[in-house]
Amino acid sequence: MKKSVLMGLVFWSLFFFSTNLYAAGDDEILIGYTSDAISMDPANHRERTTETILRNMYDGLVVRNSKMEVVPQLAESWKQIDTLTYDFTLRKGIKFHNGDLLTAEDIKFTFDRIITDGAIDGQTSPRKSLLGSLKEIKILDSHKVRFILGEPWPVFPAFLPWQEVVSKNFASSVGNEGMSTNVNGTGPFKLVEWIRGNRIVMERFDDYYGGAASIKPVGKAKVKRVIWKIIPENASRVAALLSGEVDIINDVPTHSIKQIEKNANTKIMTVNGTRSYFLALNNTRPPFDNIKVRQAFYHAINIDLIIEKILNGNATRISSILSPDAFGHKTNLPEYEYNPQKAKKLLAEAGYADGISVTLDVTSNLKDLAEAFSANLSDVGIKAMVKVWEKSVIGPEWKKPVKTRDIFFTSWGNGSLDPVGIMTPTMRTAGRGNYSGYSNPEVDALIDKAMVEIDRAKRASYYQEVETILNKQIPVVFLWLPKEVYGVSNRLAGWQPKADNQINLHDAYIK
Repeated sequence: MKKSVLMGLVFWSLFFFSTNLYAAGDDEILIGYTSDAISMDPANHRERTTETILRNMYDGLVVRNSKMEVVPQLAESWKQIDTLTYDFTLRKGIKFHNGDLLTAEDIKFTFDRIITDGAIDGQTSPRKSLLGSLKEIKILDSHKVRFILGEPWPVFPAFLPWQEVVSKNFASSVGNEGMSTNVNGTGPFKLVEWIRGNRIVMERFDDYYGGAASIKPVGKAKVKRVIWKIIPENASRVAALLSGEVDIINDVPTHSIKQIEKNANTKIMTVNGTRSYFLALNNTRPPFDNIKVRQAFYHAINIDLIIEKILNGNATRISSILSPDAFGHKTNLPEYEYNPQKAKKLLAEAGYADGISVTLDVTSNLKDLAEAFSANLSDVGIKAMVKVWEKSVIGPEWKKPVKTRDIFFTSWGNGSLDPVGIMTPTMRTAGRGNYSGYSNPEVDALIDKAMVEIDRAKRASYYQEVETILNKQIPVVFLWLPKEVYGVSNRLAGWQPKADNQINLHDAYIK
């Protein structure tokens, strides 16, 4: 046999072996996942996909159950002392993966590291704003800590599920750089291998304390191994599920849903999501500084038909920024019906009877939907050129204080289901997600009052006032709240999707 042929056989044998090294077995679960983790450090990222991976190895003081209620996890209980003070009592006997016992020292270290400016090698944790006005953490005894806020922030417990607890001794030993690649958590799985861009391998932590007492069953994980295979391409991820290579895939493209449902060994599972989609219109300059133009855009887009035909009905229409499940949501807000003739009339009244030419910015995964918008808009004399960008490029461009673009088709997640997680960043003046440049002193004042209001009814009323204003002024075209769609192998049991995108595998197993 020629040497070149022999080398070729060796290469393909090695390739086949490496790609099938972790084929699904009876005691392991494989996930085909869109994105790799940014870091293994819970304090040094601000990305939901990274959070999903880490939450299988790190636990928090509290967690959300399947109903999205906040329940104790590492904490045994908590008590609000006054508007600024919360006391948490820890469960005893909880071990980190290296065998160290969890104490109040670890809680204080974890949160000090997040809220202290420059604590991560001179950088401040990107998760600091998720803790609002948290000012100080005091140790009351070995298993009791006190959180002290700088000002009332009634949603403090609702934002704690997003913070995982780390070991003070371990973090001090490996340093911030070591934390980015190593894991020593209290979660049901421990890190075994991380090959960036390829896979993350976790194994069961046999000394796991069992998890949240109120989320049954309580105990160690049911499978020995979990493997996250990083598969960014939609077609490849779907193919991996259909072939039995993986047991769960996220972000199922709508055109693949029927294919997965028809396959004898797979199914579709959905849950109402927490991410609002919208068209951000640049309110800071013509033509979108004119409310009639914004209204015209709303009437020009056939939102209901797009949900039905392109999204296969897997979305709920919204008339403001909040999910219908969010605290403070105002029901029965008026909808802007699809009415091309009315859109043309509004454009003419605004001085654009001859039409408008604009650029519609979008990331590649949303291109098909953007082109549907463009087709609708062309029917009323609006030429919307779709321009596809990398998220890392166009996102920062729209976050600049001075807005120079026209329209941005984007979304904002709100896993807390509280308005502070979405209304404050996207609709308050200069908010970090205020892509439209919208600024309204009345809205700002209502949002600020709601941030510190303790009375739940009053707080809800402030947000409902804001929603009424936004529905009238439409700084953005509010579109829909899509369901989170997963493809799942029929051999998988014990797992349900969650509205906050978390893929928690503690209770999952193979039939």
